[in-house]
Amino acid sequence: MWIAGVDEAGRGPIAGPVVAACVVLPRLCSVTAIADSKQLSAAQRERLFVQIQREAVAWAIGVASPREIERLNILQASLLAMRRAVLSLSLTPQRVLIDGKFCIPHLNLPQQAVVDGDAQELCIAAASILAKVARDRMMAELDRLYPQYGFAQHKGYPTPLHLERLQQYGACPAHRRTYAPVAQLKLLAACAEVE
Repeated sequence: MWIAGVDEAGRGPIAGPVVAACVVLPRLCSVTAIADSKQLSAAQRERLFVQIQREAVAWAIGVASPREIERLNILQASLLAMRRAVLSLSLTPQRVLIDGKFCIPHLNLPQQAVVDGDAQELCIAAASILAKVARDRMMAELDRLYPQYGFAQHKGYPTPLHLERLQQYGACPAHRRTYAPVAQLKLLAACAEVE
């Protein structure tokens, strides 16, 4: 039986996409040290990223853009990225385990939401690593496009540096315009125009 684990990365940042991964591991998985991506160092995640891809029966990445996040809200965009990841698999799993409280809408497969799934299910933990590394790499690409924001350093999270640069340079296309720090910036700019 092919069981797919699904997790996402990037719900909290104010810039960049939300990225989901779907992983089907073999019944006897030889990759050790798979854990929730948040408990691993960047170097450990990078090493495991390669090992999981090599060992997995199948894996796929799904993405929802900042514009989709604005249009749908972050929860629905996360679920959309998850759906895209599952549907991009090279096989059809018999069961899908999703990290969190919500099942994936419009996915005609048996599925189960697992709270703290990345700590309970190896396939979800593997998906969390793939999603996190894939998103970090995307943020490094955005850093090359928009070097003034420091995306490679903070990955789009609202750190003091990021907020300072946002104030200094305004928002770029990678920013999520409905998120408070970015929306407030636009509101301040609109108020300044009125004055």
